[in-house]
Amino acid sequence: MPVIVGSVARMTKLEIKTVGVIGSGIMGSGIAEVISKSGIDVVIRSRSAETAQATKAAIDSSLNKQLVKAKITQEEKDSAMSHVTVTNKLEDLANCDLIIESAVEDLATKQELFSQLDKIVKPSCVLSTNTSTLPVIEMAKSTNRPDKVCGIHFFNPAVLMPLVEVVRPITASDETIAFANEFVKACAKDAVQVVDRAGFIVNALLFPYLNNAIAMFEAGTASMEDIDVAMKGGCNFPMGPFALLDLVGLDTSVAILEALHAEFKSPTLEPRPMLKKLVEQGKLGRKSKQGFYSY
Repeated sequence: MPVIVGSVARMTKLEIKTVGVIGSGIMGSGIAEVISKSGIDVVIRSRSAETAQATKAAIDSSLNKQLVKAKITQEEKDSAMSHVTVTNKLEDLANCDLIIESAVEDLATKQELFSQLDKIVKPSCVLSTNTSTLPVIEMAKSTNRPDKVCGIHFFNPAVLMPLVEVVRPITASDETIAFANEFVKACAKDAVQVVDRAGFIVNALLFPYLNNAIAMFEAGTASMEDIDVAMKGGCNFPMGPFALLDLVGLDTSVAILEALHAEFKSPTLEPRPMLKKLVEQGKLGRKSKQGFYSY
């Protein structure tokens, strides 16, 4: 059954039957789980059949953990899984009402995906990106439907974090932004509105702080551990900057800082040498079991 999620200008009602999620990483899996728990069908597209099935297994595992902790019932878990389909073919997204792209944080890759999707999905489908900082307008320009392209930026872990940034490029129509907002509400998340500018709201404020924390450690002001303890105890943050960098992913952090630096030109936004060195060594944070800390 379609999920009725509200109304928009010049439309009597907005129905979302199926959402496509591109990307089988932590974010793609988390977003798909959120959608499935909302009673909306979700098709997860990964580049291989093996990773697609692994993503479905990861969602099942996540739901099982919630079941054990009595956060959901068996019926709720079974219902969520019944809404999940996986594929390794873009063509299987043809009938989706909304696509959320959560592939690698590389503009050329995303532009190519949007160009391909534009030729595959139905004319009414809204194309969105989960990018944390790349210009949405550049993806919109890769399509023949720039009015139906926007950013829908979930935060990691998507299942737990309540916030979603709805990003409006100058090409997006009022209907598209209303559609995105109503979708976010259907997922029981809180939407904030932001124009298409590097870093949007959260990362534009957060990453200068994280980069400065690395600079402080490089200068020998304090240890990583003490900086993390200080920011948790002194600012009541849930985790310190180094633990947070490891959670976000150090490669992702470099990409975000580079995008911020390119747009705002501030020297303080250039990724710190230690951060780049860790990425070059393949130490990417929690996902590689080694970053600033070991896991």
